[in-house]
Amino acid sequence: MDGLDSIRPPPLVLRADCALFLDIDGTLIEFASSPERVIVPDALRFRLHRLSTWLEGALALVSGRATRSIDALFDPLSLPVAGLHGHELRIGQHTHRSIEAPPGMAVVIEAARALCDRHPGALIEDKGVTIALHWRNAPEAAPSLHAFAVHALDRLPGYRLQPGHCVIELLPAGRDKGSAIAALLEHPPFRGRQPVFLGDDLTDEPGFLEVNARGGTSVLVGTRADSAARFSLRDPGSVHAWLALPLDEGLA
Repeated sequence: MDGLDSIRPPPLVLRADCALFLDIDGTLIEFASSPERVIVPDALRFRLHRLSTWLEGALALVSGRATRSIDALFDPLSLPVAGLHGHELRIGQHTHRSIEAPPGMAVVIEAARALCDRHPGALIEDKGVTIALHWRNAPEAAPSLHAFAVHALDRLPGYRLQPGHCVIELLPAGRDKGSAIAALLEHPPFRGRQPVFLGDDLTDEPGFLEVNARGGTSVLVGTRADSAARFSLRDPGSVHAWLALPLDEGLA
């Protein structure tokens, strides 16, 4: 991968001819004890609204969260979305989902809940088509949850594992954040613009690779060394400050 150095330069100020793609958890907002407890400040909603207007609508949220969860977080703001790692795409009023949950999903979810009950602090996040097993609050549960996810693939044909920070997710193969960004760039208002993507986790690496291949700007939020990202910002607070630059300089 490119950018193996732990120190990367910050990105230049966002330009009006770019298409901006933003991960949510760990990028726009800090992690919380559980996914439903994160908080989106009103100031961030307002800033994203202004940036979206300045970019003529070419701002999308690219997340492992389901579209319904993203909308609940950012309400009343409604932006283009690539949810479930690209298995849901929304441009305008229409949301397209590439796959439905297989019959074995209910059994896997029930077993996962029973396993998490044996590890206080461990969480299962049921997204309908995908499930994520979190051990941020129960680090000792990591081996058990990982082993469970590996064996659960037997009941979920066509699924793959996606590791992340203190989480492992079972999701359908064939889509990722890179393919999601590529799909969005095929449609107005993103078409013909230079892509800029900000993300923090392993799930964001396909997005970095896609953006790099298009000559765009890939930005890692954090200091992780093993990333294809070519630029970096330290944390969500730094992201907020960077997003404010065009607004503060009167460009937007």
